Order: sequence, then C-alpha cells, then structure tokens
Amino acid sequence: MERNSAAVGAVRRLRPQPPQQLQQQQQRRRHPEKDGEGWHGKKPGTGGYRRLLPEARASLVLLLYLLGLRVLVHVSFLQLLQLPRDPREFDAFRARTYLENITAIGPRIVGSPENEILTVNYLLQQIKAIESESSNVHKISIDVQRPTGTFSIDFLGGFTSYYDNITNVVVKLEPRSGAEHAVLSNCHFDSVPNTPGASDDAVSCSVMLEILHTLSKSPEPLQHAIIFLFNGAEENVLQASHGFITQHHWTKSIRAFINLEAAGVGGKELVFQTGPENPWLVQAYISAAKHPFACVVAQEVFQMGIIQAETDFRIYRDFGNIPGIDLAFIENGYIYHTKYDTADRILTNSIQRAGDNILGVLKYLAKSDNLAKSYEYRHGNVVFFDILGMFVLAYPARVGTILNYVITALAVLYLGKKILQPRKRAINYMKELAIAFFFTVLSWLTSLLGILIVAVFISLIGRALSWYTHFYVSIFLYGTATLAKLIFVHSCVKKFHYKNTNEQFLGEIFFDVSLVFWSILLALFTYLGFCSAFVSAIWVAFPLLTKIMTYKEFKEKGATMKFLLIYLLGMFVPCLYVMYLNWITYEMVIPIMGRSGSEVPPDILVASSVFVSSILLSSYFLNFIYLARSTKKTVLTLTTVFAVAFILVCSGFFFPYSSDSTNPRPKRIFLQHLSRRFHDLNGHLIKSDSGIWINGLDYGGMSHVTPHIPELNDTIRTKCEEESPFCGLPWILPVSHLFRKNWYLPAPVLIPKASIQFQLLSKEQMPWAATKLTFEISGPSHMSLYLRPHPGATLSRWSLGDGTPFIHVDGDYFVYYSHGLQALPWRFWIEMKASDEPVKGMVTLGIATHYCFGEDQKSPQLHVLLERFPNWTVLSSWVSTYDQFIF
Repeated sequence: MERNSAAVGAVRRLRPQPPQQLQQQQQRRRHPEKDGEGWHGKKPGTGGYRRLLPEARASLVLLLYLLGLRVLVHVSFLQLLQLPRDPREFDAFRARTYLENITAIGPRIVGSPENEILTVNYLLQQIKAIESESSNVHKISIDVQRPTGTFSIDFLGGFTSYYDNITNVVVKLEPRSGAEHAVLSNCHFDSVPNTPGASDDAVSCSVMLEILHTLSKSPEPLQHAIIFLFNGAEENVLQASHGFITQHHWTKSIRAFINLEAAGVGGKELVFQTGPENPWLVQAYISAAKHPFACVVAQEVFQMGIIQAETDFRIYRDFGNIPGIDLAFIENGYIYHTKYDTADRILTNSIQRAGDNILGVLKYLAKSDNLAKSYEYRHGNVVFFDILGMFVLAYPARVGTILNYVITALAVLYLGKKILQPRKRAINYMKELAIAFFFTVLSWLTSLLGILIVAVFISLIGRALSWYTHFYVSIFLYGTATLAKLIFVHSCVKKFHYKNTNEQFLGEIFFDVSLVFWSILLALFTYLGFCSAFVSAIWVAFPLLTKIMTYKEFKEKGATMKFLLIYLLGMFVPCLYVMYLNWITYEMVIPIMGRSGSEVPPDILVASSVFVSSILLSSYFLNFIYLARSTKKTVLTLTTVFAVAFILVCSGFFFPYSSDSTNPRPKRIFLQHLSRRFHDLNGHLIKSDSGIWINGLDYGGMSHVTPHIPELNDTIRTKCEEESPFCGLPWILPVSHLFRKNWYLPAPVLIPKASIQFQLLSKEQMPWAATKLTFEISGPSHMSLYLRPHPGATLSRWSLGDGTPFIHVDGDYFVYYSHGLQALPWRFWIEMKASDEPVKGMVTLGIATHYCFGEDQKSPQLHVLLERFPNWTVLSSWVSTYDQFIF
C-alpha cells in the first residue's frame, strides 16, 4: 500500500498544472506580499488553507449584535427608579401637585394676568407655607423683583431686547446666621402662547419648590445660601434672568448656578453645558447626582450653534460671569411648546430622578468649601461622559490630551512596526495602505452622493419628513442605502482590483485603514482642543486591543466564526457608546426638524446624519467584506429593503404627522390676523391691507394642509415688501431668514381694542453732525421694532442695548420688546448720521404688535379658519398689526 501511494504521488507530480493554477502562481511571484505569507514570511493556517466568513451566518450575527446594542441603549433610557419613602428625601408626588396646579392656570404669557398675578400668587403662597414649616436652623427670605432693562444678543441672527416691569420671584434659603456665598437655582414659570408649558418649564419650578420644602425642613444647617429664582420671562428670550443677574442685590454673593430647562417632555435631564471652565462643578455633579446623565459632546455641539437655541445659562455666563450647570429634559420634543405639553405626560419617575439629582447637587454645593473659593478652581476644562446613565467618568482636559496622544502613539507604533521592515516590503505596504484608504474614501463619497440624491428627490416630490413620525423609516431608507453602496463598492474593488489577492492580507490592510482614519481624527480633535476627542480615543484604543485578542485565531485559522465573535466582543464598548450617542442625538434632532424652518430640506440633514452614523459604526467592519466568501445576498437584501422603503415613501405611505392622543407628532403652524399700514415721509397713509398671515414651521409648508383647506395654496404666497425692513411682516422674533415661505390669506381689517399709540416726540440736530429722533410707543405686552437706514445714512447710536446698534444678518435692525403689568409708555431714541438729509428720509421704522392673550388675541375669522385645520396640526394664533413710517 505504501509503494502504491508513493507511485500515485509521483504520477500526480508529473501531471501538468491547470492553466488557472499556473496563472495564480505567476501572480504570486509578481506580488509576493499578497501570497498569504503576510509581512512575516509565514502562511496563515495549515497547509495554506484560509477560512472565510460564511455570508449568511456572519450577516445574521452582525445584525443580532447591532440589535442587541440597540436594546441595551433603550434599556438605559428607561426610568427604572424606586420612589423614596423617607420624608427627608425629595417627594415626586408633592412636586407633581405643584406642577398640576401651575399648569391648571393655563398658558402663562409675559404680561398676562395668568403669568404676572395668578402664577406669582400661587408661588408666593406655596413658598410662605414652606417657610412656616421650616426648621429653625434656616432662614427664608422672599423678594418679588420687577426689573426693566435692555441688552443685545447674537442669537437668531442678532437683535436687541428691551423689557419693562417683568416679574421674578426670588427666594433665599440660608443659615440662621446668614451666609456670604450662595449657589443659584433657576427655572422659569412663563410659557409661550397656547400651551400649558408643563415641561417648559413648570416641572422645573415644581421640582425647585419641592427641593426648597425638603431642605427647609432638614435639621442640618447649610454652609452657604441657596437662591431659588422663579423667573417670569425666559420665553421672551432670556429677559428675566438678565434683569435678575444685572440688577438684583443678592447676585453679588452667587458663586455658581444650576439652570433647569427643557427641550422635550420628560425623560432624563441631560447636562449639556457646564462652566465655562470651573471643572470642580462637574466633579460636584458627579459626586452628588444619583442618576447622572451628562456628556461633553452635547456641550460642544450646543455651544457651536448647530442647534438654534439658547438658555438662561448664557445670560448668567456672559452678563454675570458666573459658572454653572445647564440641564434639560430632552425626550419627546415633538410636543414641546404645544398644547400637548401637559402635566399628565411627564412621568413621576422623571420628576423623581430630576429632583434627586438637583437636590443632591445643590446640597453638595451649599456645603462645599469649593464654592467659597471657586475663583481658585476656575481654570481648566474637563472631559466628562456618562456610561449608559449608570455613572460618569471625568478627568481634566489636560489629562485627556496626554491620554489621547499616548493612544495615538500606540497606533503609530502598531503601524510603524509594519513600515519598519525591509525597504521593498515597507514601500509595498505603504502603497497598498494608501490605495485601500483611497478606495475607502471613494466608497464613503459615493454612498453620501447616492443618499443625498435620494434625499433631494424625495424633497422635490413633496415627500419630505416621511420619517418624522416613523423614525425607523430613515434607517430603512438612508441607512440601508448607505450600507448597500459601501458594500457594493468594496465588493467591486475586491473582485476587480484585488482579484487574486490574499483575503487575509486584505482584512489586515482595511483594518489598518480604519485605524489610520480614527487616529487622524483623534490627533486633529486633540490638537484643536475638543474634549469630545475621547470618542475617537475609544475608537483607537479598543480596536488595538481587539487586534491583540484576535491575533492568534486569525493568524492560525483565518476568518472563522470564533474570530468574528471575539472581534465583536472587543468592539463592544466603542460600538455601544457610539450607538448611545447616536440615540441621544436623534432624540433631540428629529423633533427639531419639525420646527427648523422652511429653507433647508430636513431630509438632507437626516440623510447626512444617518450616513455619518453608518460610517462610524461600520468603519471597523469594512474588513469583513474582504474576509467574507460573498456579499451578494447582503447587498441584495439591503437594496431590496431600500427599494421597498423608497417606493413606500414616494407613494406617501408614511404620513409625516400623527394625531395619536397618546403619542402625537403634530405639524406646527403659526397664524396671525394682520392689519398693515404704510406711511410716507409726510406721515400720509399710502397703502394698507389685511389678512391672515400663515407660517408652517417645517419644510413641508402647506402642502399637506391644502387638501383640507384648498385656498391655502401657493397662489397666496406672501410677497416680500422689498423697501420695508423684514419684508414688512410682523415677526415676533427675527427668524425671517429661516422662514421665507409663508402665506397671506385675505381677511377683513381688524382693529384691536387696545390699539398701538406711536409718536415722534422730538427731532434734534446734535453737535456731532447727527440727528436724534425720540419716540414713544404704547401698545400690547409684545412688540417688535424694525429699523432700516436709507442709502447714505447710518444708525450711529441709540438708547437700547449698550448704546451701539446691533445689526441682524439680514441687514436691518430688530428690537424685541415686552412688558409686564402697568408698564409706562416705551420711550427710546436713535441717532442718524447722513452727509445731507436724503430727500426720501433717513430711516424706515416698522412697528409690529402681537396680541398673544386676552380679548384681542382672536378674531372671528381666525376662529373659523382654525376650526378647518386637520387634527394632526397644532396651531398658535394671535392678532397682529404692522405700522411703517419714514423719518
């Protein structure tokens, strides 16, 4: 038998080799670096056999892996709390009672009796009841402040704000002997029109009342004072906080603050801003918050202005020079600032976790020596992020810089080991790495281009926002398209460019490409000083660790299922954390798309966001394409899912909005019954009109409303009065650059009972070649003033802000005015400079009024029209006037 075997072997060796095998051997001679010997001259596995991943099983494992990560992220957002029974702890049920009583008052617009009288009286009543039951080791002081002031802010394009006689309720809890230093806790009890304002921000005021109650009954004295500010004009773009921090006599003792806000209805409250600097505040939060939820990524994104929003945090930071912590509820932003923002939609668990956290932090700060010496701990930033809401990791930014560069150095060392070889192999490796990097970038660009074409097409045919109610539509539409294109491009590269290349080598080289990409990001973000660079650090450190874990299995047996499982285990932390960040982002961003304006197609933004998420999550899995036996079924499946989603979206199957009472996703629309009057230089009326001015707050405009109200169509689109500031339209805020599509439905003239009174009091020639114009206006609690200097004239000074006129990005000047009860007429002056007084005047002045409450708020025509809108809309409406003069 042995002789026969030897003979057969000899015969086999003498047989000519097949042409294909001969060609492969010649190819290996031409490319020795691709012959399976790797860079160490050894073949992987035994007998040269290399296993590849079975497509079906590997795809199923990856899918289950991602679904498992999603489940873990979902669980981390659940409110799994046990309500306390200790009377010395925060009581969410009592806080809920406060919340229900405040929201029962109704909308609380600045200047309305509901805001200035009823809510103020309720707060004072509860505070005095708390004072009567407080421990004798504490002293409670109460003050009602009604400030008047003005300031400018570079928000919404830039404008100036003026307020008169608005309301703040201020309470100070301090030791019986008094305190030199204090920490401030801020909420606001006012609301926007037509909403109960439960989450924004009645729940925060309710939490503060309960914290005051809990602390005041404690027999343990505080070291420092706690000032509770219930401010009554935050929705008027931060006016009450400005009035407090710049004018109240208690502010000199404040060393830090906590601001309680909302961008959604309930859920967890996210710490999304801290500082500036003062890392000790983050440490205080970490030490004292029972249920931490904080991330420096949110802070840097918010402060870059990507999200068009501001909070009282900015006022205390910029005008008070005080460091602080900014928290906000972020869940279910779909009903934020709508009629659905009611107390019953805020879970008691949400109130409890917010109360536990804020009570803990306030108590910690009020007993901390750092508060008194905060100036000593001012410098330095801090990297902080929570781990699925269980605990927070934090370390100084300088430590993070060192750590990031060390991790980058390890990546360079890993890559350098492959470069520090014989010259020929090193050059070949660098060449192959560059080619692989090029193909990877090419796959990203083609994927991005593909989904942007889809997003633009969907926007053009009027099917934008199909994912607004059904978020996963965006994943099925844009996520599958991104992945299908990525895999397809790399599969083509594998088939045509790397036709006879060792798969194990390709797996190595494309892993290195991802490592190079993340290492570059890590070094760049660290150099630019972003604390968020820690995310890139995670995506470099853990893949390097994964490489060590899989080295033996991959080298000896190739891409086995065991290798895949070990690889996924090693990538668990970075994948989980990026998915966690993605979910926080989508939780905030998707609802914002329903109020982001008419100019930028939201599908482009969401498609780009899904693309970035897909790229980040798939970056270290691209090598699996080259380690798989095939990718045809995967590409076919993803393409089929995309095609089905695309067809359904184009057919209108996924309606953007929902009137579901338990989980509404409404379309927001503003309506103003408007009367306009235009005057010439001599004060004569030259033109007037009236109608109902309509603004849809999202990109969809009125396209979905037109079938229900046929006259609301593009034939009545508002025409801009080019010679008038802000097109001669009554903007309550300077957002004309965000909402250029609006509608003007003719309606009868309506004269409010409390009509505006305007007059020019004086016109003076100043010694410095300027003309000073002094005006006086009496009108409702909300007004907007526009100014447009004529060619040849400039607005040099005025009595508003800091005295220097603050111009809007549109080129005009915008002043936002509001007052509380019993305000005096608004008197102000401007100074105009011109070489010669223009024949057509120096300046055009427009005054818009907004009757947001009371008997002048509605008109019969408004009421009739509102009744015709479908139930998946939420409507905010009031009466406005616009008067324009030339001087």
